[in-house]
This record gives sequence, structure tokens and C-alpha cells, in this order.
Amino acid sequence: MKKLYFLLFLIGLQLTVAAQDSAFSRQWVDTLTSSYFFGRGYTRQGMQKAAGYISNAFMQYGLIPLAGDSYQQEFSFDVNTFPGDMDVTINNKKLVPGIDFIVFPESVGSHAKGKLQQADSVTFINRDDKIMVTLSDKLTWSVAKEVVPYTGIELNKKAITGEPASFKITIENKFVKDFTAANIAAMVKGTEQPDSFIFITAHYDHLGSMGGTTYFPGANDNASGIALLMNLAHYYASHPQRYSMGFICFAAEEAGLVGSKYFTEHPLVPLSQIRFLINTDLAGTGSEGITVVNATEFPKEFALMNEVNDKDHLLVKINPRGKAANSDHYYFTEKGVPSFFFYTQGGIGAYHDVFDIAATLPLNEQEDLFKLVTGFCNKLMHN
Repeated sequence: MKKLYFLLFLIGLQLTVAAQDSAFSRQWVDTLTSSYFFGRGYTRQGMQKAAGYISNAFMQYGLIPLAGDSYQQEFSFDVNTFPGDMDVTINNKKLVPGIDFIVFPESVGSHAKGKLQQADSVTFINRDDKIMVTLSDKLTWSVAKEVVPYTGIELNKKAITGEPASFKITIENKFVKDFTAANIAAMVKGTEQPDSFIFITAHYDHLGSMGGTTYFPGANDNASGIALLMNLAHYYASHPQRYSMGFICFAAEEAGLVGSKYFTEHPLVPLSQIRFLINTDLAGTGSEGITVVNATEFPKEFALMNEVNDKDHLLVKINPRGKAANSDHYYFTEKGVPSFFFYTQGGIGAYHDVFDIAATLPLNEQEDLFKLVTGFCNKLMHN
């Protein structure tokens, strides 16, 4: 397995001509969304393969582990998975996983058929077999750390004609106790103040698979953020700064910020040494600018970011937002670490579905985001 992702990495190096080259980001997104990583989740070792690939990249770029001799900080948690059968028929129509339906992520497995009774305008149930079918306009999947004693199916309203009346399902679930994941952490040591850090972070995990053939690529969420982070890591490896530059690729963000929470509880460097943390997620668009979470919490730093943007005419708009627990910056903020989380706006609407693919992700602002972050970091080290 190590040989496989190392070969993938060597192929990717062919396009790494310049750190801020958009081809660099495109190669990362194309690679991380491939079937080899199978959604960077909880089946077929998808998350572990991605962790190994990223660790190898840090090593090849010349970064050193943030602490000790390993790039990986392991932790474990419980998670519900769907590794095998995912067959659903409603009203005698066999449905396509991810397009016609998704399974509730906390569902137990089931092999049953029968009739459905209407419970409300969008919910249909079979009490004997503990089956629930709900109608939805958009299918949005997630990850569950528990399993419940029923099976839920979220059905695209356009998938069938009429109301759900009968069902036949075979769904396999596997509840995994103590699933092992790892944050990937590396650094470039500072030239003048090596004990002061600026961190750039992003999560590399996604939803994984729903059944044996359907996986969620996670191009915008968050292969795009990892692409930007690796762009920056590549650049700073050959351009050391006054402060140490730290890079963390978090695991298990989709399971509830598990990896970043673990890091703040078991920090590899003292949290008091972090001058600022910049977290990015959903970095693949940007035609309508970006939104910065915690902008109102740290107005001085937000003003510095806007100075960079205004001077170099990078993004059309930087929208301020207040405190929010919506990505991996959150637990750092709660521990007193000054942090921003930014995400791009405009473009595609795919999110937590099978349509978040590399082919339709524009990556149109990756170069400007690169310039924004490097310019902002420079100001942080001189203010």
C-alpha cells in the first residue's frame, strides 16, 4: 500500500512546477478525489491512505514533523460505516445510491421488504421492520458516531412516481469501535523566532463510502482546502519565515471536529506559542469572494487581511462573520488561540453529496487565496 500512494505522489510531482501554480492545486484535487482514496473515509482504508499520501508529500517538500519523528498524530473514536450491500427498491423501482437515496448515517443494517404507512407529509414507516423513509429535495449525507435500532432512507422526491408505498432493502452496516485516524502535522522552522508559530490548517477527510461502490469524492469539501495548504507548505519549505510555519491536516472533521478537538487537548506545541491560526475549508470557488469566521472577534487581524486584499486586488469581497463552531478553528478559538476560518462563495452548489467532484470544481481563486494568505502571514509577523 505504501508503494501505491508513493507512486501516486511521484506522478503528482510532475505538475508541481510552481508553488502557486493552479496546476498544483488541480493535481491535488484530482488525486484526493480518485477512487483509490474512496472518499477519504471509513472503508477501504480511505482515510489512512490519504494520511500516508499527505505525510509523504510533507517529507518530499522538506517539512519536518511538528513533534517527534512522525507526521501523524493518532487518535480513535467510534463510527458507523456501510462497507457492503446497499440495495434499495421503492415501489418496485431499484434506486441508485447517492443519487436517488441516501441511508441515514446512524442506521443499523437491514434485510427486509414490506409495506409503508404514511406518518406525515414527508415520512413513511414500517413499524415491524423499523424502517423509515423520508422525502427530500436534496440529499446531503454525513457521518455518525453511533448506531440506532432502525434503518432510515432519505429519498429524492424525483426518484419515484407517487408516494412510497412498498420497499425492499438490503443494507449492510458495520459499527466500528475505536476507529484509528490521524492528524498530519508538519512545520518549517522559523529563522528568528522559531518558538512563535503561524498555523495553516484544513481537514483532509470526507464522508467515505455508502455501500461497496458509491463514494463521496469531496472535491470542494475539502480536497480544495488541502490543495491550498499543500501549495503553501511547498512554498514555505523553500522560503522560511521569521516565525515557524505549522501545517495541520485534520482527520475526522466530518465526524464532528474530532481531530482538531483532539489536537487542542493533546497539542504538539504549546497553544500559547501560536500567534495565529488560519483554517480553510471549501476553498474551491470564490467568484463571490470569501467569508471569514471570527472576523468580528479579531478586528485588527481582519483589517490586516483586508489591507492585503485591497492592495493587490485579489478577491471581489471579504465578508466578515462572527464566532461559529463550523470547522476546525473552533476548538482553538475556545482555547484562546486567535483564529480565522475562511471559505469561498459562489460557483457550484454541491455539498456533502456525490456531485462534489473534481471535474466541476473551478478552483478559480486558488492563486489569489495563496497570495492573500502569504501576504496576511507576512503582516502578522511584522505587527
